[in-house]
Amino acid sequence: MNPTGGLEEILTELSPIEDFSGSMSLSFSDPRFDEVKAPVDECKDKDMTYAAPLFVTAEFINNNTGEIKSQTVFMGDFPMMTDMGTFIINGTERVVVSQLVRSPGVYFDESIDKSTEKTLHSVKVIPGRGAWLEFDVDKRDTVGVRIDRKRRQPVTVLLKALGWTNEQIVERFGFSEIMMGTLEKDNIAGPDEALLDIYRKLRPGEPPTKESAQALLENLFFKEKRYDLARVGRYKVNKKLGLGGTNPAQVTTTTLTEEDVVATIEYLVRLHEGQTTMTAPGGVEVPVDVDDIDHFGNRRLRTVGELIQNQIRVGLSRMERVVRERMTTQDVEAITPQTLINIRPVVAAIKEFFGTSQLSQFMDQNNPLSGLTHKRRLSALGPGGLTRDRAGLEVRDVHPSHYGRMCPIETPEGPNIGLIGSLSVYARVNPFGFIETPYRKVSDGVVTDEIHYLTADEEDRHVVAQANSPVDANGRFTEEKILVRRKGGEVEFVSATEVDYMDVSPRQMVSVATAMIPFLEHDDANRALMGANMQRQAVPLVRSEAPLVGTGMELRAAIDAGDVVVAEKAGVIEEVSADYVTVMADDGTRQSYRLRKFARSNHGTCANQKPIVDEGQRVEAGQVIADGPCTENGEMALGKNLLVAVMPWEGHNYEDAIILSNRLVEEDVLTSIHIEEHEIDARDTKLGAEEITRDIPNVSDEVLADLDERGIVRIGAEVRDGDILVGKVTPKGETELTPEERLLRAIFGEKAREVRDTSLKVPHGESGKVIGIRVFSRDDDDDLPAGVNELVRVYVAQKRKISDGDKLAGRHGNKGVIGKILPVEDMPFLPDGTPVDIILNTHGVPRRMNIGQILETHLGWIAKTGWNIEGEPEWAANLPADLTSAPADTRTATPVFDGAREEELTGLLSSTLPNRDGEVMVDGDGKARLFDGRSGEPFPYPVTVGYMYILKLHHLVDDKIHARSTGPYSMITQQPLGGKAQFGGQRFGEMECWAMQAYGAAYTLQELLTIKSDDTVGRVKVYEAIVKGENIPEPGIPESFKVLLKELQSLCLNVEVLSKDGAAIEMRDGDDEDLERAAANLGINLSRNESASIEDFA
Repeated sequence: MNPTGGLEEILTELSPIEDFSGSMSLSFSDPRFDEVKAPVDECKDKDMTYAAPLFVTAEFINNNTGEIKSQTVFMGDFPMMTDMGTFIINGTERVVVSQLVRSPGVYFDESIDKSTEKTLHSVKVIPGRGAWLEFDVDKRDTVGVRIDRKRRQPVTVLLKALGWTNEQIVERFGFSEIMMGTLEKDNIAGPDEALLDIYRKLRPGEPPTKESAQALLENLFFKEKRYDLARVGRYKVNKKLGLGGTNPAQVTTTTLTEEDVVATIEYLVRLHEGQTTMTAPGGVEVPVDVDDIDHFGNRRLRTVGELIQNQIRVGLSRMERVVRERMTTQDVEAITPQTLINIRPVVAAIKEFFGTSQLSQFMDQNNPLSGLTHKRRLSALGPGGLTRDRAGLEVRDVHPSHYGRMCPIETPEGPNIGLIGSLSVYARVNPFGFIETPYRKVSDGVVTDEIHYLTADEEDRHVVAQANSPVDANGRFTEEKILVRRKGGEVEFVSATEVDYMDVSPRQMVSVATAMIPFLEHDDANRALMGANMQRQAVPLVRSEAPLVGTGMELRAAIDAGDVVVAEKAGVIEEVSADYVTVMADDGTRQSYRLRKFARSNHGTCANQKPIVDEGQRVEAGQVIADGPCTENGEMALGKNLLVAVMPWEGHNYEDAIILSNRLVEEDVLTSIHIEEHEIDARDTKLGAEEITRDIPNVSDEVLADLDERGIVRIGAEVRDGDILVGKVTPKGETELTPEERLLRAIFGEKAREVRDTSLKVPHGESGKVIGIRVFSRDDDDDLPAGVNELVRVYVAQKRKISDGDKLAGRHGNKGVIGKILPVEDMPFLPDGTPVDIILNTHGVPRRMNIGQILETHLGWIAKTGWNIEGEPEWAANLPADLTSAPADTRTATPVFDGAREEELTGLLSSTLPNRDGEVMVDGDGKARLFDGRSGEPFPYPVTVGYMYILKLHHLVDDKIHARSTGPYSMITQQPLGGKAQFGGQRFGEMECWAMQAYGAAYTLQELLTIKSDDTVGRVKVYEAIVKGENIPEPGIPESFKVLLKELQSLCLNVEVLSKDGAAIEMRDGDDEDLERAAANLGINLSRNESASIEDFA
């Protein structure tokens, strides 16, 4: 594959750029990349973009003298993709999502006319770029054409404009009454008149001439500069109309041809007359039918390369304008390619795409699965795609052609449902951007090992059997009739010889995340959707544990996600330490793999790798040698296997709440590490440079105890909210001196520089241990933004134990919030004294129809205890021979749509191994006798007990809990801001006020609307009264009332406020001196430095 193929394509398209007279031209060729400026890790560390410089050869030709000047021109730094399929832009890892768009081509459509109830047909010719061409048959049976969405004209006008005579039209379309009718009604004589008629419709108000009309039509559809079907569009047009060259290699012309237009009209006419086939000029017979716009044969993917290519095309066309202007203004002798070219528009276009495009997204790095899924995402949104508001139900719906291409399960809940999907497990994208899925070839009723990748269009022509159709050792179907599917999702039984293809695997239709849900076939789709989405929100735990009940996808997913370290060559482990592994390969080369230690991911989770091999151990190529976050022995491990009882308990697990055992807190079973990054910079200000220092005014030594001599906190320090991480002082402006200060100054000479404390402190509600510090400074030649002299980053890690209010979930959409954490001794326990870890409510299952969780619980118990099948029971006939017995803690896999069956589970439950007392605690229907931990009495009914895989999700109570006493106020309304991020208050809204009024709580309400909100004088006085222990003073007038008065006055209404006795009340502004002084004495910052937002006016 040519790495610069796409660039060459655009440069060829652009070249040559000629000036307006055609006497000079500039052409580009041979794009090439230099070495990447810095490795990936350095780019992340120093906030750089991982990019390589792009150079092209530019040739300037003076056509008058024949002089040629050639130069190599730098075209800007071009972001490169890392080995992991991501881009690093300004130090953050980003993913460019592939876009699903309607493919260029011809689309035939039918609709029913409301008044006459006739079936009408229309066709659109949609290019990659350029004007649309639409033909339609109206209710009066005339064939019309719309050029570039302007007014409709008879189609014969266009044909005449293309040079066709009446005789030629009759010869080609004589079979059609409607075409003959249209020709009769059309009173335009010859080609010239037809051209002028089209010109008048397209450019109303401009005087038409034959030449300009001819040029307009030529430019609209037949010139490459203005019209481009793209290779895929040409392929689609040829395929639909039966024209020559559906082979990708033969696609040459990407503009419209006269034959395209004529064949399209003929197809439309035959479609309207109800014919089913049409013979194309080349003798090819094509079926005549309407198109389904949501079919995956008509929707294609724009992958990363194409999206960037389109963006660069925009940048180059802007540059082209600049070049043309410079050609006319500069002296011909002095012109060189370098003087003509301004690369700014190109660089800006690339920057804009990676920085702000809807399709360039901040990579989801909660866990390895979320990153993998993000790279495989398909979005119908974005530039040139759909918008949320306009997308109807049809576009969002699951379509039969999605099978094996886009997952029908994994899509977001909410406004984007169905517009964002995920690539299926085995799907791939072909050169035209259509998604293909693999099938096994079946010939004469025998399944071969030959794999063919088919697009949705190709698949429609074949009969496909499902992957688990029974087949004997020779590959012959064992059943007489085989269940197959045909075009449009039709399902029927046919004989073996009629089958063309067979699915390669039962999991072929689902995405990676969905394929990791065991017993998916027993879950309702809505809940499976939540299960697939919530796996991506699982946080990496301190100790990962692979599921007892997996699906066989875990190893592959973990390796492909790229967060584990894999040996490149076979060899022997020479050296192992916590942060690197050295392998001596069989070919005599030695390779060291560095491991990531406690790095911060994009989402603040901890990305840590640890070796899983020993010195002297033999490893093969592709073997996992170090685990990453959420992996165990190279397998994806997002959660923990916990002993679950499904029962209500004292109402504490009402409404999906979850009851946990305190063991999970004490033993750090569900503990995760979160790393926050705090940053501060020292800049140049008007009053002088800021300084990072330990010498901070008015701060005690205890507070500075953990700072080093530079004023930066030491690594390993325990910090909590309000603690200083980096000391910084900012120069203050000279203030008016008091007499005392003047006296001191006279005695001691120059006073100390006036500075204020602007240190970086730990934000409210956060705490943890400092684990890393990065200092960047101009003195060390680090690349810093303008005006910044020094930049310090501090990384604070915190261990978060599981606590009430955290959100847990299973893999089946069974989510809940922890309602209570019970002491271990109060948890229900099994007959041998084992207490359960987690209690889920039974009501969470029946209505939601996610029975998979119960089957998982049963199989989890079987896997945990081990089993031994005696004899050869009927239910075990399909089990592999090595599964007749297994020890305790056996990992099992139940692949989607091909997993354990009910009778196998029931049989295995009856064959589980006894515990140390020789008891089998769970009976054949998966229930156990449980005892109440508080009383020791047995519960009246048996309870379902088993092991379920539970994930801890990223919705943690520590990130959500928030409280405020005083804090920032909005600049305009003087009311507290809202939200935890702004350290805001809780809004007491209109309806809450009604509730207070209804209860007659007048004083409480007054307090809420004045001193707790925007009575600027009152709130400082109340603070003062609380500090001094005095009675609370009377509230004053709220700022919002004053704003209302001002607004009324601005409408020329003179409004006065009168007291009870009719005296006018003076409205004083809140900035009087005693208020300022009181605030200063109390140490309250009244500076209104908060910017107002739109919400403040709402």
